[in-house]
Amino acid sequence: MVLHSLQSGATGAASAATSLWDVPWSWEPAIVLPLTVLLLVYTMGAWRRGSLGLLQWRHASFFAGWATLFLALTSQIHEMGEQLFSAHMLQHEILILISAPLISASHPGATLLWAFAPRHRSEIGGWVQRVEKSRPVRFVTTPLNAWILEAAALWLWHIPFLYQATLQSDWIHAAQHISFLATAVLFWSALYGTGRSAMGYGAATLYVFGTAVHCSALGALLTFSQVLWYPAYAGTTAAWGLTSLEDQQLGGAIMWVPSGVVFIAIAMALMGRWLSESDRRLKLGSLAALLEKEQEP
Repeated sequence: MVLHSLQSGATGAASAATSLWDVPWSWEPAIVLPLTVLLLVYTMGAWRRGSLGLLQWRHASFFAGWATLFLALTSQIHEMGEQLFSAHMLQHEILILISAPLISASHPGATLLWAFAPRHRSEIGGWVQRVEKSRPVRFVTTPLNAWILEAAALWLWHIPFLYQATLQSDWIHAAQHISFLATAVLFWSALYGTGRSAMGYGAATLYVFGTAVHCSALGALLTFSQVLWYPAYAGTTAAWGLTSLEDQQLGGAIMWVPSGVVFIAIAMALMGRWLSESDRRLKLGSLAALLEKEQEP
């Protein structure tokens, strides 16, 4: 169901749900089936791979990320997003701030490969490696380019005519969600790169602070704007006790405050790791210099 099917003037608004519990879950096959297949493949891969104790945090991260993704795309939040801009923003925040970083932190690729027979596993793994080494993929997976793509997706989809198109077409709506999730996974995966040096922690800190700034800026624009950006919600917010402008301002606050808090907290943690790593390297350098001096004749 899309928003335009709900907008039928006063009659439609009067018949809209006024309570969270009156809103049904969405069991669209195009959403439920891919999520179910992903869960089954990962579970099979985890079972075949073994080493559950060593990989328990990665598995926990994946299953938590999958659960929040399922919640965002099938629960009442999904249906309410067609009636309230603020609910739609909550859905996007779950995808970008919770699901994407959890799934990225699990590094699920190897576990997913283990779900296949050894021969197919080798073939698929080889193909994946070739793709990862290709010039376009190496280009988009650098931290700077991943950051640019994630920021571009966020801002472009909130241009009024593009955003309203998502409320009139299930296909465009799906494209929006896929691009949000894909670019967020790309961004978080770039930050989670293995073997990060002290310099890498510093760069990651800057990227996260930069993300906090541009997300907060968009949220603030929506919160303080006295102009309705998305008139498509005009016929559906009254049933929830909100004017369209109040709903827009609430959605902006949801984007502004939680994302700012989460990103700044992560940036501070990264900065702490950066300083700790720098201090460790400084001590190691001083110790090496002292030992070298003692060995001099």
